[in-house]
Amino acid sequence: MEDRIVGKHVFGSLYDVIERAYHDEEWLRSVVEEAARRSGATIIESRSWTIEGPKGGVSVIVLVDESHLAVHTWKEYRYATVDIYTCGEHTDPWKGWEYILSQLKPRKFSVHFADRSQL
Repeated sequence: MEDRIVGKHVFGSLYDVIERAYHDEEWLRSVVEEAARRSGATIIESRSWTIEGPKGGVSVIVLVDESHLAVHTWKEYRYATVDIYTCGEHTDPWKGWEYILSQLKPRKFSVHFADRSQL
């Protein structure tokens, strides 16, 4: 059987997230790293930064062997975007998505899924 790339991409928007999500960089980085682990991904490196000012927030990007996870927050809007893209049949980005939801506690959200597989 021929090898194939199995890519699964879960992405969405979180509305009215908890305050901690847009000012506690260390906490948010730990949340995204745990989401990567729960997705079955292998962390290579994570980076995060805080953007100051009224439209500021926190951004986290976790590079994994299987692709990446990213979360960006905006304090002015109490809003976050989430992007979880994993490759490999052993990964499940939905588990990472559910963990991020449980931690950021949005009042509502939208979510999308794209099958990025080469079949």
